[in-house]
Amino acid sequence: MTERHITIRKPYLRLIQDGTKTIEVRVGYPSMKKITAGQLLRFVSGDDSCLTRVVKVVEYPSFEAMVDAEDPAAIGGDMGSDALIAACREIYPPEKEALGVLAIHLERVPDV
Repeated sequence: MTERHITIRKPYLRLIQDGTKTIEVRVGYPSMKKITAGQLLRFVSGDDSCLTRVVKVVEYPSFEAMVDAEDPAAIGGDMGSDALIAACREIYPPEKEALGVLAIHLERVPDV
């Protein structure tokens, strides 16, 4: 199966690598909406990366709806709900959030 590379900020990559972050948040760009369960995603930050498999993808109308339904610790580690929503909005302005919010559930895959 072909793996897809996705750029991510270093602190979030570290959370995926240590197993804390099992949900990646993205907005509903057409390319992101093509992500499906079973797909391999390699998260990349600089020369560091981490291979994962998509368990499931859940779409929400807003960051608040996502944080209400998902475990904030699985998204942002020790960030509280308000800090997590603020961090998402720092990355994605309102017009991007309006595309829909994707909670991509991940599991680590050993690199081959």
